[in-house]
Order: sequence, then structure tokens, then C-alpha cells
Amino acid sequence: MSNLSTTSDEILASARTLIMSGGYNGFSYADIAEVVGIRKASIHHHFPSKVDLVRELVKQYREVGVAGMATLEQHVSNPLDILRAYAGHWAKCIEDSSRPFCVCALLASELPSLPPEVAKEVTAFFRFISSWLTSVMERGAKEKTLNLSSEPGVEAEAFLATVYGAMLSARAYGNGEVFATILAPTLNRLSPVATH
Repeated sequence: MSNLSTTSDEILASARTLIMSGGYNGFSYADIAEVVGIRKASIHHHFPSKVDLVRELVKQYREVGVAGMATLEQHVSNPLDILRAYAGHWAKCIEDSSRPFCVCALLASELPSLPPEVAKEVTAFFRFISSWLTSVMERGAKEKTLNLSSEPGVEAEAFLATVYGAMLSARAYGNGEVFATILAPTLNRLSPVATH
């Protein structure tokens, strides 16, 4: 890996951490320069503006998500197990503090004040997750491996809202176990065994 991409990756990682602790408006290039140990001019070389930086961060975040969902579906075929694995991924990230909160969820909470270019990427991230979850719900309904009480798209949005709400609660209470506790009833309800 070249120094150019390493520096760029370090800048993006630093921006992600800073967004998770203070939001979009809670950091500047000076903060990143201090964390990464480079001059502000070097950051501008990689990302001419903060909009460019955060737009690229969200775009990469979505690309990683796309790849992660594809890998998950290659290894897990049962839709309920896919949902459990997705929730389990976030439970682990929260527990080990590697990603205690989704950077896109934090940015979504700031959507009205975000630059349009960044807001567009954040919305695209949520559309991707919603679309993927809808396809999982549709497959589960067809295979009778999920117990849906609403249309697949509604179930997908409800599941997504539960995941992100649980993430928020875990953060508010400073307790990672809250996440799994909140997700458990939803996963149980979606289980076809729950109907017997």
C-alpha cells in the first residue's frame, strides 16, 4: 500500500472517530491534522473540503456494507439467521467498542444541517440497508423462515429502526448489553417458531 492511500485511510479513520464523538460539525481539519500527525494542507491535498472527506467516508462505509452483506449471504442462507448475524455484528461492535455506533446513523440525526452532497450519501446508505433487509424479509416470507406481521418493506424498516434505536439506547445507558436485550423480542417475533 502506498503512503498516499495510507494517509488517506488514516484521515478517513480519524474523521469517522471524530464524527462518532462529536458529529459532522464537531470536528475540523485541525483536529484531524493533530490526530494523524500531518499538516492541514496535506488533508486538503487528499480531500479538498470537509464535504469531500465526509462524502467519501460515507461512500466507503456503504461499499463496505455492500461487501459485508454479500459475504454474510454467501455463508448464511436462512433469513432469520441472516438477521441474527446482522444484529450480532452490531452487538459485537458495541461490546468491543470497535464501532459503538453507526457513523451514518449519527450523520442521519444531523441530516437537516448537513451539506446536500453528504446528506445524499447518508440517504443512499439507508436506502441500501433498507433494500437489503427488504430482500431478506421477502425471502423469509416466501420460504416461511420468517414470521412477518406486515409487508416485507415495513418489516425491514421496523427491524432497521429497532437496530438503530437499540444502538442509541446502548449508547445512552453506556451498556452494550442493552442492544441485545432490545433486539431479542424482535428476533423472537420474526421466528416462525413464535407462531406455534
